Amino acid sequence: MRRSRDPQQLLDAARSGDRGALARLLSIVEQGGAPAGEIGRLAYREGGAAYTVGVTGSPGAGKSTLTSALIGCIREADSAVAVLAVDPSSPFSGGAILGDRVRMQDHALDPGVFIRSMATRGHLGGLALATPEAIRVLDAAGTEIVIVETVGVGQVEVEIAGSADTTMVVVNPGWGDAVQANKAGLLEIADLFVINKADRAGVAETRRDLEQMLDMSDLTGWRPPVVDAVATTGEGVAEVWDAVGRHRAHMEQDGRLQRRRADRLVREVRDIVVARVEEQASAALRGDALERLRDALVERRTDPYTAADEIVAGLSL
Repeated sequence: MRRSRDPQQLLDAARSGDRGALARLLSIVEQGGAPAGEIGRLAYREGGAAYTVGVTGSPGAGKSTLTSALIGCIREADSAVAVLAVDPSSPFSGGAILGDRVRMQDHALDPGVFIRSMATRGHLGGLALATPEAIRVLDAAGTEIVIVETVGVGQVEVEIAGSADTTMVVVNPGWGDAVQANKAGLLEIADLFVINKADRAGVAETRRDLEQMLDMSDLTGWRPPVVDAVATTGEGVAEVWDAVGRHRAHMEQDGRLQRRRADRLVREVRDIVVARVEEQASAALRGDALERLRDALVERRTDPYTAADEIVAGLSL
């Protein structure tokens, strides 16, 4: 079954517990194209129950170790969990860096845990589109909790983590660069802060910096808690997962979860439209058409704005 490319067959097999079929579905989603779109349509009708948790923070903050520890908490409640570790593409193969998998080997034999490293490969729209499609596939396959871990705090990573139901920002003691945090948009997306490696010096100062930034923020309804943890020993991990649960309950109670998901779907549609228009525009600027445009611009027979208007007018929107 894992060699099949029929979306419905693969999805049916994944729902029955075929991990190879699930892996195949995610590979097709990463590659993009019409098959990925068909999988997205089928999975959308089958899903809607999974809860997503985004985990982001600077490299070296211990996100993968913390995620591995959280998996233990989730499995104690007998919930099926999947981890999407969103990594940069390899310059050689287009695949993802697999260091996160190495740090989560404790769960490798647990049938209730599925771990996948993701890279953009050839997907139109990149990871910003491939990730929600992958989450939808995991949801349709019966996964109850999906953790999306990003490798860093660049714009793409923040956008991906911030599209989750609950977003966790992981920092370390001694981290106090409020300016960089605001630049990256971490304060805007954070529902929970975790000071990992809290057995090191500087925890009180880091907590103070975070609380001060939160005091200056325009918060309504929910103030992101700051939780200490030592992921390597498990200390504070249960409290981290409890904070996720409290945020989920708060979101469900005031209807914000439904609104956040609705807004996310609208953004996804917009991103799909933008990606398709970009693809058409790129196709219109190839070969002889590109040469004619370049000559017209150099000879001042047209200008960039007029040329752009003409190209857009010619697209099949």
